[in-house]
This record gives sequence, C-alpha cells and structure tokens, in this order.
Amino acid sequence: MTESSRDILVRTLPMARRYARALTGSQEAGDGLVAEALRGDLPPLEPRLALYAAITERAPERPDAQGLSARQRQLLLLTALEDLTIDEAGQVVGLSGEEAGRELEEARAALRATAATDVLVIEDEPIIAMDVRRLVEACGHRVVGVAASEAEAVRLATEKKPGLILADINLGRGGDGSAAVARIQKSMRVPVIFVTAYPERLLTARGAEPTFIISKPFEPRALAIATYQATTTSSVPIV
Repeated sequence: MTESSRDILVRTLPMARRYARALTGSQEAGDGLVAEALRGDLPPLEPRLALYAAITERAPERPDAQGLSARQRQLLLLTALEDLTIDEAGQVVGLSGEEAGRELEEARAALRATAATDVLVIEDEPIIAMDVRRLVEACGHRVVGVAASEAEAVRLATEKKPGLILADINLGRGGDGSAAVARIQKSMRVPVIFVTAYPERLLTARGAEPTFIISKPFEPRALAIATYQATTTSSVPIV
C-alpha cells in the first residue's frame, strides 16, 4: 500500500466507523467490524471505497420488519449518511450504478411506509430547532417536545417517554446534549441520533461514543434513514 493510500484510509476511518456502527446498531459491534475489515485484504477499489466495501462484505445479515434487504440498507446509508454517489455506492456493494439506483428507489419506497415514532428534539437554537422539527415530521414522525437545555431535556424525556431522541451536542448556556442523553438513559432505553457539524470529534476511538451521528447541515433523506436505522437496529443504550 502506498503512503498516499494509507493517508486516505486514515482520513476515511472515522466516517467508516460511523457507517459500521449504523449498520450493526452499536459502537462495539461496529468497531469490531472495522477492525476485521482492516485485518483482511481490501478489494481493488480506490482506498476510501475499498474500506467501505470491506466493511460491507463482512456486515452481518439483519432481519428487517419493513422488508428492506441488507443491500438496500447498505445503499441507503452509503448515499445518505456517507454522501457517496449512487455509482460509488454501487461499487461498494458490487452493483452497477443502474442496479444500485433501482435498489435505492425500492428502499426509499419502503422507508416511506415505515411506522412513525415519538421524537424528542434537543436543540438550543430556535431556528434550527424549527427546521429539525419540520424535517422530523416530514419523515412521518411525531415531535413530542423540543428542549433547549440539559435540564429541560431530562424533564421532557421523563414526561413524554419518546421512542427516539435527536440531540445536538453543544447547547450553549443550556449545557451539554450528550450529558443530557446520559442522564436520560439512566432511567430509560431509547435510541439516540446526535447531530453535529463536527462528527469526527465524536469518533476518536477513545471511550464510549454515539452509535448514530449525522452531520450538520443534513438532508431530509439522511435524517429519515438515520431515524429508521436507529429505531430498527438499536438494542442497547447509546451514550
């Protein structure tokens, strides 16, 4: 492997870890998948795509109540969460761009039929909170509360018992979104998606990290897919 290829892999690693944990539903399983991929031979693709492909190849099959295939889940995450083009995502999963496009259309149709859940939004910026609420509701979910501070988030979670939490990290004077989530998860098991402009800061491989992370600014489709993965794959607290 050339030094240039190695540098690309190092830069790709945090996002590849995000992809792997979104596939598996936990930090431990996702990081184990990445480690396994790096120990083996990478496929003959450009380094960034090769790492995604090696992870995809080793990803476990998961039952899906909504009828999505493993390949469709992978394509959705690669294009919406990781910002790969349809052609690039096709290379990762071993399909032509045309085949990948057809699979994605079927997967998106299935997503639109997904059952809704109650969502608590933790966001201190009023305009951003309004935009997030609009996007969440456009995905078919119900926003049961918007918290601008750590204390308010804990109170609303206790009262509303949400099925999903969408949390910003930095709440300004209102505290820390991750601290609010940690307090909430002491009393209830609920999947969480963290929204941040700097996802790499949460993917340092030091200690516990969020399982589901989307980058600001985000597209509605990325939010739809992240909420779907969080509510259908997560089985343990995400701190």
